[in-house]
Amino acid sequence: MKVVHNLAIVFLGLGMVFSAAASGSAAAWERTHPRRAEVNHRLAVQNARIHQGVKNGSITPQEAAQLHAEDHAIRAEERIDAAQHDGHITKAEQRELNQEENQASRDIYNAAH
Repeated sequence: MKVVHNLAIVFLGLGMVFSAAASGSAAAWERTHPRRAEVNHRLAVQNARIHQGVKNGSITPQEAAQLHAEDHAIRAEERIDAAQHDGHITKAEQRELNQEENQASRDIYNAAH
């Protein structure tokens, strides 16, 4: 896992989130849309896996910080996508987010083993 790459993604995502929020799009988000709910559920599960790994000692706090940054970047991307579509994400966006979540899941697994 490349720290510089992850940090770049986080900063890019945060910049986009702040831009979307400034434009007033944030108020239109529909957090319960089924595609968004699936993406966010996976992120919550991955967050719990990271916490469990830290708790049982299989993931260091530094690794956890990197893994959380990766998840935060995915969540930021999901919010940006939703802001562009009145609170929904398209099937293509969901597919891309799922691929990113799959990579993040593999990174969690690799860090824990």
